[in-house]
Amino acid sequence: MNYNIALLRGDGIGPEIVDSAVEVLKKIGEKYNHTFEFKAYLAGGCAIDATGEPLPQETIDGCKASDSVLLGAVGGPKWDTLPGHLRPERALLGMRSALGLFTNLRPAKLYPALKDACPLKAETVAKGFDFVMIRELTGGIYFGERGRRQGPGGEEAFDTECYSVAEVERIARVAFETALKRGKKVISIDKANVLESSRLWREVVHRVAMEYPEVECTDMLVDNAAMQLVKNPAQFDVVVTSNMFGDILSDESSQITGSIGMLASASLGEGTVGMYEPIHGSAPDIAGKGIANPIATILSAAMMLRYSFNLEQEAVCIERAVDAVLNKGLRTADIAGNSDVKSLSTKEMTEAILKEI
Repeated sequence: MNYNIALLRGDGIGPEIVDSAVEVLKKIGEKYNHTFEFKAYLAGGCAIDATGEPLPQETIDGCKASDSVLLGAVGGPKWDTLPGHLRPERALLGMRSALGLFTNLRPAKLYPALKDACPLKAETVAKGFDFVMIRELTGGIYFGERGRRQGPGGEEAFDTECYSVAEVERIARVAFETALKRGKKVISIDKANVLESSRLWREVVHRVAMEYPEVECTDMLVDNAAMQLVKNPAQFDVVVTSNMFGDILSDESSQITGSIGMLASASLGEGTVGMYEPIHGSAPDIAGKGIANPIATILSAAMMLRYSFNLEQEAVCIERAVDAVLNKGLRTADIAGNSDVKSLSTKEMTEAILKEI
């Protein structure tokens, strides 16, 4: 099979980790007789430098014409003083909107080989955890009405949280369908004791839950969820929540795995085209040093094979290769920590994974 993949290398360590994932996909293509064609487009800070805007129309058109999109990372201090509509992060919001990507899947798994890197208590680590966070991606406060105005105390700013029944229904169904393939347990995160938008969210999730009697559905307030993620993450299977809550909680869940450099994500819509990216940022402080952890981006490529191309065997091959290198004790600097283990470079870790494939 032939597949066309749009590459958004982005900023900071983005180009380094995307190139690692490309090497892995090429190796998968050789092994399973697939052809992956790659075409690079600008997005984020590099696009601002080249074109004056974070998401050029050429990039949008190129991604729409591709079978899927692989993204590195965007942003950095260089562009922090720009107005909001010109910030590199607007490229992410623009891509999600342009491609209709309303679902973000972020698996959070504690690899046994990395249990010593987990910051939680030993008794909590011993239970392990393996859950997926499903974040609504194109609604809520990040896409609501915003602005500045004069108020009683002078200038004030506002951002509006707004969700429709249809938006909540479609993300809830993704959660319940996902749960059917896992542990048949959904925990919906909201702030229904305070926010009207959360009360609507809860009502709709409960209504959709009636269509899935075999799935257990419970509610949890977001502040409690933040505590439970560090107290007892093993209780979670499928978590579904709003855009902002999901943004915060998924970053928290990444830290309890031992390193933010380990977690992949998939942004999906109604069709097969998705955008796949590591959940970490552009890490400008280590850009160009060749020490970034490529595993999250490589696992994002595995998610692409699974969700956009329906290539389950190939996806599992990559995941097993990552397991194998970790079980051998191979580490990049972020997961080596203060241990005496020799840290591998980005290139060395990529080559180790390629050998396992």
